[in-house]
Amino acid sequence: MSTTERPVEFADQTPICRGCQYGDATDRRSLEPPENARQRVNRRWNEILQETRVAQTGAQILFGFLLSVAFTPLFRDLDTFDRGIYVVTVVLGASATGSLIAPVSIHRFLSGQRMKDEVVEAASRLMIFGMVLLALTIGCTLLLILRLVVPGVLAEVLVGAVMLWFGFCWYVLPMRLRRRAAARRTGKIET
Repeated sequence: MSTTERPVEFADQTPICRGCQYGDATDRRSLEPPENARQRVNRRWNEILQETRVAQTGAQILFGFLLSVAFTPLFRDLDTFDRGIYVVTVVLGASATGSLIAPVSIHRFLSGQRMKDEVVEAASRLMIFGMVLLALTIGCTLLLILRLVVPGVLAEVLVGAVMLWFGFCWYVLPMRLRRRAAARRTGKIET
């Protein structure tokens, strides 16, 4: 330990060098003091707030764009099927926006009621549902735009590929990482 490194002591009073305290993720978890229930719910709430800010911004920008499309000259030339896609897209966009903003409303109405556990759980579920709606909104928006730009079934193929990518990035990968972490905790090694 160099002269600039000071030992860090946790509940068990084991001195740990600051430089090596965060070397390995498994060691780091075992060296950090455990969270109590209040700290955990506060951390989860702060994480949800940060995630909500990102998702809300994207949903609101996309929804604003969708609302403006109906007032463009090209909109009058859309056939019935494309207008149907547009209506579905706007409804999905509004629903995504509502789901992603709902945690703020829930928090405001329940603030001070000592219900943070329930608020965090509800906000988490709304965020997941809102992300599904946002992915569907993006897919429908792409379909509407690409049907006007790309001939034939290529638009549907491209949208399908993008939606598969979203599904992988937003749902399959996190679930796989969760399973892998659970297997590591139980001692089963997953390849």
